[in-house]
Amino acid sequence: MLENLLMILGLSGFSLKGFGPLLLEGSWMTVKLSFLCLLLAVALGLIGASAKLSGSALLRMPAQAYTTLIRGVPDLVLMLLIFYSLQTWLTSFTEYMEWDYIEINPFSAGVITLGFIYGAYFTETFRGAILAVPRGQMEAATAYGLTRAQRFRLVVFPQMMRFALPGIGNNWMVILKATALVSIIGLADLVKVAQDAGKSSYQLFFFLILAALIYLVITTVSNYVLRRMEIFYAAGTREAVR
Repeated sequence: MLENLLMILGLSGFSLKGFGPLLLEGSWMTVKLSFLCLLLAVALGLIGASAKLSGSALLRMPAQAYTTLIRGVPDLVLMLLIFYSLQTWLTSFTEYMEWDYIEINPFSAGVITLGFIYGAYFTETFRGAILAVPRGQMEAATAYGLTRAQRFRLVVFPQMMRFALPGIGNNWMVILKATALVSIIGLADLVKVAQDAGKSSYQLFFFLILAALIYLVITTVSNYVLRRMEIFYAAGTREAVR
C-alpha cells in the first residue's frame, strides 16, 4: 500500500527499509487514538456546555474554570501535568490499598489527557451552537409537553449540530495533529514510528515527509465525511446545497 503511494508520488527511488508495516500500525494507532479522544472530548463538551448554560452558579463556576485553565495553558504542558499527576495519584492509591504497582498505559493516558484538554474547546463550540438555536424552538417543544431529554434529543441537538459542525471539524483536525504530542510519553504513533524509522535508516527527512502525506490522506477523508455531515444536518435549509 505504502509502496504504491510512493510510486504515485514519484518517490519510488526511496526504500521503506522494512518499516512499512510499522508505519501502517502507527497510522492506525493515530486514527484510533484521535477517534477515542474525540468521543471523550464531545462528551465532556456537552456536559461543560450544559453546565455553563445552567442557571446554577455551582455548575457554571467549575465549567468556567475548566475552560479558562485548559485554553490558557499549552497542550504539551497540560499533557505532561495530567499524565504524571495521574500516575502519581494511582501509585499513591495502590500503595495505600497495598496493591501491586500499576503503570498507566500510554494509549489510555493519551486518550484521557487529550480528551480532557479538547473537551474544553468542545464546551465552547457546543455552548455557542446551543445559543444559536432559536429560543422559540424550545418554547414550542415545551408547549408540546416534551420532557427535557426529549427537547434536547429531538429539537436542540439536530439544530445545534448544524451550527457546531464547523467547530467540530476544526477541533477534530487539531486533535488529529495533537496526537503527535503523545509520542513523548512513549506511544508508538505515526510520528514516533516515522522518527524511529528515519533515524534507523538515515532517511529522517523522507520518513517525515511520508508521515505528513499520511496525515494529509486522513484529513482529506475527514473533510469529506464532515462535508457529508454538514449536508445531512443542513437538510431543509439553504446550506443544504450540494
